[in-house]
Amino acid sequence: MLSTLFVVDQNADVLPLANNVVTFETYLQEYPKLGESKLRVINLCDCDRYLSQGYYCSLLAEARNHQVLPSLKVINGLRDGDNVLFLSQAWFDKRGIAITDDAELIICMGETQQPEFSKLAAYLFQQFPAPLLKVTLQQQDKGVRVQVQRRDFSTLQVAQLEFCTQVLGHVHATQWNKRKSHKKYRWDIAMLVDHDEKLPPSNKGAISRFVKAGEKLGIKVHPLEAAELYNLGQYDGLFIRETTAIDHHTYRLAQEAEQKDLVVIDDPSSILRCCNKVFLHDAFNYKKVPSLETRFVSQCNEQVIDKLIAELSLPMVLKMPESSFSKGVFKVKTKEELGERLQELMSVSAIVLAQAYLYTDYDWRIGVLNGRAIYACRYHMARNHWQIYNHESKRNFSGGFDTLPTFEVPKAVLRAALKAAAVVGNGLYGIDIKEHNGKAYVLEVNDNPNIDQGVEDKYLGDELYMQVMSEFSRRLEARGKK
Repeated sequence: MLSTLFVVDQNADVLPLANNVVTFETYLQEYPKLGESKLRVINLCDCDRYLSQGYYCSLLAEARNHQVLPSLKVINGLRDGDNVLFLSQAWFDKRGIAITDDAELIICMGETQQPEFSKLAAYLFQQFPAPLLKVTLQQQDKGVRVQVQRRDFSTLQVAQLEFCTQVLGHVHATQWNKRKSHKKYRWDIAMLVDHDEKLPPSNKGAISRFVKAGEKLGIKVHPLEAAELYNLGQYDGLFIRETTAIDHHTYRLAQEAEQKDLVVIDDPSSILRCCNKVFLHDAFNYKKVPSLETRFVSQCNEQVIDKLIAELSLPMVLKMPESSFSKGVFKVKTKEELGERLQELMSVSAIVLAQAYLYTDYDWRIGVLNGRAIYACRYHMARNHWQIYNHESKRNFSGGFDTLPTFEVPKAVLRAALKAAAVVGNGLYGIDIKEHNGKAYVLEVNDNPNIDQGVEDKYLGDELYMQVMSEFSRRLEARGKK
């Protein structure tokens, strides 16, 4: 694990954190020392000017293989003006943040003195991972203009300085505690979770079982939210257990982890391929993966609508290229409904998928890890609904399930699942399949499949979590031998 060093411009007494605070001059002249290569540097110097002490602090840290916050990329981005976001009112409403007036706040390591903005602070810290940020909020017609600026300690007021000192003290203390208690583990893996997610890929019971399985294999698993992963380099691997998307921190963190040579599940290539159904169904055609008849629609006019009906018939299913948990998927029954829904979806996406409709009492979900089936479930349709999730019903939100050993899965289903997974890669996938008259039809490949305690583990129990963590162990071993 890494020890923490706080670097300030001139006065090392500004932070009462024992001997872990040094001036830039000290860091320049005395580091790296023998045995000090495993350092996490928190750069608190002024970085506003190009070639300032703060700029050189991060530059030297990267040259010395010290993990540094902020990185040169972040410093340059904040200085070059790449620091303005426009967040919709819906974004704030979804997170329960009430914006009644323009506001300013100071963010220190993802925390702020104003508790009502705590979720915003965590989000902005993930976007701009710098220890001290000043944020200005300006209300506009359809949302809020958010300007983010880098700050150093010399600009803080007394109350702000006290708050930031307290936060940094916590960072310092937590890091030392971790370093002391994790010596018995060979590897450390960050598990990305979102405690506020309504439909997470793994429930709390499953998360705890992943942690226990890792411990048996010499792996310390750290369940962390995105705002806590400002320094991925201190870990050996990243296990994403938060719903992924391309324009999202899950994809950016997966990219960063891969660049730092961490073992990553889900890897960024898998996220990119699975999150977009256009790629999947195009690849299915090339690789001859059995799937339902699907068309890519890029125009909405009478001719296109008539052709879709002639080729796929009604009812049919329309899908947004990026969707999960049955969201963004619609069944249309009439020509008028098809035209209206298609026009609505194409106002958001340049391409919409139209797919033949096939009703079955359940969908198969085959869990595949590194080309091998590890679990099998049948998810039954929600009551009086055509999908396994009914987002409009609170009482009958989802149907039941059956968990089976993989050797009881029909051969056609298993073959289709493994063939579809091979199109994406060698990660952890959940392949959704419909079975009809002895034939299998792949619906999609999920890069971040559900593994919930009491559902997917119903047959294997703790062995399922051991298999996943054993794959991490195998990959970590292989990486160490390079």
